[in-house]
Amino acid sequence: CRLEEVPLEVLRQRESKWLDMLNNWDKWMAKKHKKIRLRCQKGIPPSLRGRAWQYLSGSKVKLEQNIGKFDELDLLPGDPKWLDVIERDLHRQFPFHEMFVSRGGHGQQDLFRVLKAYTLYRPEEGYCQAQAPIAAVLLMHMPAEQAFWCLVQICEKYLPGYYSEKLEAIQLDGQILFSLLHKVSPVAYKHLSKQKIDPILYMTEWFMCAFSRTLPWSSVLRVWDMFFCEGVKIIFRVGLVLLKHTLGSSDKLKSCQGQYETMERLRALSPKIMQETFLVQEVIELPVTERQIEREHLIQLKKWRETHGELQCKSPPRLHGAKAISEAEPPTRKALEPVPSIIVPPGPAPVPKAHKSKEKSREKGPASPANGPGAEGNGAPSLARELLHPQVSPHHQSKESLSSRESEDTYL
Repeated sequence: CRLEEVPLEVLRQRESKWLDMLNNWDKWMAKKHKKIRLRCQKGIPPSLRGRAWQYLSGSKVKLEQNIGKFDELDLLPGDPKWLDVIERDLHRQFPFHEMFVSRGGHGQQDLFRVLKAYTLYRPEEGYCQAQAPIAAVLLMHMPAEQAFWCLVQICEKYLPGYYSEKLEAIQLDGQILFSLLHKVSPVAYKHLSKQKIDPILYMTEWFMCAFSRTLPWSSVLRVWDMFFCEGVKIIFRVGLVLLKHTLGSSDKLKSCQGQYETMERLRALSPKIMQETFLVQEVIELPVTERQIEREHLIQLKKWRETHGELQCKSPPRLHGAKAISEAEPPTRKALEPVPSIIVPPGPAPVPKAHKSKEKSREKGPASPANGPGAEGNGAPSLARELLHPQVSPHHQSKESLSSRESEDTYL
């Protein structure tokens, strides 16, 4: 499915608005979050999508708080039991995409690095096959290190417990989806109940891969734009829209009377209902809220305990989108801001005080706009490296940091 044409002038205007938001991210998140949400619903400009996903997910801050961590994990050998499974899955991810088409190509190599690093970062969780398409989509938009931290945020904040061994979280969400379907499309709910089709049979890949293996590419990107902003309710809404428009009327049910026919219909969804403009509009208009999901979660959790006992996987509570993540984990500004310092060259002549103050003000100058994660080259990686390697000149470091950040920000 071809990406829908957005007039060039409109695209340029959107890019300009997004650049302003990204360069003043903290202020926008604090005071104009609704505007961010509306702009995510319209679609993030392709040139800024990767960068925007990092800001929305909080992975940019996470990376800045863990400078060098990915490189450290990247150098470790990894657990052979996971490495074999990851290796076997590499060629299955978007095999027709130029990044992943060749065995041993840079796309497959980076995918291996990201997935291996995650097994080392969360050894108790290890690797789950559904993480591979998620990581592959991220790598199409950003370098390996940024993709790794974005994957961490998805696994820990957006979809906690989804990739753990017992798949308890996904089973619970299947029951939540089914219960919400009762309100959204009673006809579809009644049909699936009558056929005794468990939600786990049709929604597992949808939810665990965030629809990256189900929808046309243009629709995947629009869904992910909203998902990073608003959280898991977008995944629920997409699932509900697909079920409603596939099984939601007596006409539609005529051709899928039995269990087999129903499952086949859900495996081969109509292109019309997955089309970008139609799907996005339906998702925006569907009145399913975080509060409803959380209320239903408590009901299903109680039922689970009655039938299965306590959950074996203790996942952190899920956070519903960018606002919740930024409030739960605000950027530690003091740690991320550059600290102006005066380097006195060795020699007998002392530096006059007036000269010192000039030097200080000159160094403070470029640091002043770096109020938050949105500011370009705010010196955060530079500072962290400086603390780790004090013998290296900070001037050289900040220059190096700036060039690496520029390449990150313009990565397509």
